[in-house]
Amino acid sequence: MTTSTTTPVQGDNLVPGHGDLSYGVSHYDLDLTYRHVGNHLTGTATLDVVVHAPTNVLTLDLYALRVSEVRVDGARSSRWQHRRGRVSVRFDEVLPVGHELRLVVRYAGTPRMVPGPDGEVGWEELSDGVLVAAQPYGAPSWFPCNDRPSDKATYRISVRTSSAYVVIANGRLTSRTSRASTTTWVYELSRPMASYLATVQIGRYVTTPIPGPHPDAVPVAIVHPPARRAGVAVAFSRQAEMLEAFVFLFGPYPFEGYTVVVTDDRLEIPIEAQTLSTFGSNYLRTDWSAERLIAHELAHQWFGNSVTASRWRDIWLHEGFACYAEWLWSEWRWSHGSGGSPAATHAAAHWERLRRLPQDLGLADPTAQTMFDDRVYKRGALFLHAIRGTAGDVPFFAMLRAWATDHADGSVTTEEFIDFAAERLGPRLRPLADVWLYEPGLPDLPVS
Repeated sequence: MTTSTTTPVQGDNLVPGHGDLSYGVSHYDLDLTYRHVGNHLTGTATLDVVVHAPTNVLTLDLYALRVSEVRVDGARSSRWQHRRGRVSVRFDEVLPVGHELRLVVRYAGTPRMVPGPDGEVGWEELSDGVLVAAQPYGAPSWFPCNDRPSDKATYRISVRTSSAYVVIANGRLTSRTSRASTTTWVYELSRPMASYLATVQIGRYVTTPIPGPHPDAVPVAIVHPPARRAGVAVAFSRQAEMLEAFVFLFGPYPFEGYTVVVTDDRLEIPIEAQTLSTFGSNYLRTDWSAERLIAHELAHQWFGNSVTASRWRDIWLHEGFACYAEWLWSEWRWSHGSGGSPAATHAAAHWERLRRLPQDLGLADPTAQTMFDDRVYKRGALFLHAIRGTAGDVPFFAMLRAWATDHADGSVTTEEFIDFAAERLGPRLRPLADVWLYEPGLPDLPVS
């Protein structure tokens, strides 16, 4: 093992010290054992890597946990170091573009949340269990990864832990094997996923399936503590209808199924992950402030998880779209005579609220401190409503469905969205985008 230092190719300037642009990971195989007493994690991570730029060093992100071995298959290397949350592997020769290799990293320790501009995120102990909330830089709290949103891979996640607990992870449960007092849960995700969306949820849970409106409906399940069954049934009574509404509005659901995990603990905010969302028990309510977040997290399966921003500066492509989905769900209910109000009503109210706030935010160019500012969410939603008001409902929703379908499993930028929308809606989209995305002042909403 060497003690020499290396300089990685910076992944994203809003999350410094994370990600390496010189390579990508096509598949992660995570073999984990978790012991609740002492919060101890042991892991072997196998990464299938493809080189994107000539390099003789690859850098992984891994925080707090201790690396005991790094093994390389496909290139000559015997030197690695783990310092300041980064594992650098140096090779004996420059690896050319397209070179494929496999890295095997063995590690262990007590997982800790990763600090950063938006606070601490990642592996978090609950009162009786664990959750992982990794957005935007918490993935290295539990596995070595190339932690940048533009690097998407498939996953196999195996977790061995006490049989008293249920393990939920991304994708489809492919096996569950019990032996003595432990159970191994294996999940596989065949659709590519950014590292920050990978999650493990561990708790004393039961599963309540949510029946869909027809036999071919997307499978939906709520995983929750047994004592929360009644509250779950009330709070998520419209989950299946909501999913069908979004399929109608956004196009086919991008994954095999959707799972909601409800913890016994109270959580400050719901948590987004690919194929699942996590809510605290404090969200088992029926008021709009809770219902809109159920819609928000579901919408992220299309906008954020399937279609993922290449850079954190483009976070409005996630949050603005999910926020607008809240208003669309309200409009859906209104149009079906079951409460709610038109999206235009929400847009007018939030435009007025934003008008009273400081006008110093560039929607398409936030800072590390403002990328999760509520103004990014609401102004992004207002921009989408402005596009709808300018283009008309039929062209707008056709564009929205095409965006979600044509870029499924992909990584995108603001510029790509503007080009895509302008091609379908006409040249007037570009000046509209300029004032909403790049000028700090709040534009007027077009009159529909």
